[in-house]
Amino acid sequence: MVSVIIPTINSGKTVSMCLNSIKNQTYPSNKIEIIVVDKYSTDNTIKMARKYTNKIFSKGPERQIQRNFGVQKSKGEYILFLDCDMTLSKNVIEECCKKILNDKKLVGLNIPERIIGKGLFGKVRNFERSFYDNTSVDAVRFMRKDIFLKVGGFDSEMYAAEDWDLDRKIRKFGNIGIITSSLSHHEESVTLQKYLKKKLYYIKNMNQVYVKKYQNDERAKMQTDFKYRFFFVFVENGKWRKLLMHPILAALMFGLRFFIGGMFFLSKLNVFRNVDFPYKSKVGNNENRNNVG
Repeated sequence: MVSVIIPTINSGKTVSMCLNSIKNQTYPSNKIEIIVVDKYSTDNTIKMARKYTNKIFSKGPERQIQRNFGVQKSKGEYILFLDCDMTLSKNVIEECCKKILNDKKLVGLNIPERIIGKGLFGKVRNFERSFYDNTSVDAVRFMRKDIFLKVGGFDSEMYAAEDWDLDRKIRKFGNIGIITSSLSHHEESVTLQKYLKKKLYYIKNMNQVYVKKYQNDERAKMQTDFKYRFFFVFVENGKWRKLLMHPILAALMFGLRFFIGGMFFLSKLNVFRNVDFPYKSKVGNNENRNNVG
């Protein structure tokens, strides 16, 4: 059985499409368990979720706590973590199960992600995301439950880079692969301003916890290394050809990445230590992300 765990908060606008995509999988429905862990929503999230599952729980304050709690309530041998604004293509769970069963060295899998956004900003975000194909920037999303429990799950102190942290711990027990089927991350409501606020909020915690925890880990260094994050990840393995084919998107993407890199550098100098984070109250909602970058 596969347990799909979705944290929510005031996610009434997106939770139905997420859960419906799980119900429409080619994998047998009686082998899929849907678990919704809600952070005390005040909208119709619970009402909408009940149309798809009776396994709905309340937990907070952050999504890593919600996800750990969901695993505690799960019965599956495998775990798939989704955000409530994500939808699966119909073959995802079937392909994950086949791949991990056919390779005993695999303990987890990455799932390719497409960004569904609005306007030019949405196109730039999707263009950037297309370069992350089981790189150091990606984080495991489908995994063996026994390994998840063995590593202690998500670090409860991390609300940024907690997926990278889990990935680092799980890799100690085997390999992480990737499937060909994809999921879609719906960012239609995400503007450039919202995106930057979110990054600023997460970057501060990442510097305080994740970077210090893995300061001697080579893969973790690549995740925050300027040269890799803002250049090599986009040209390795022949991916530079895509840059030449889409020069305008490439230029805009690099501009956005360098701006985020500047925010990261300034945060290490404690420039933002007294900055209030208006995004904080929205953590766990339908603006979640797959990785910090």
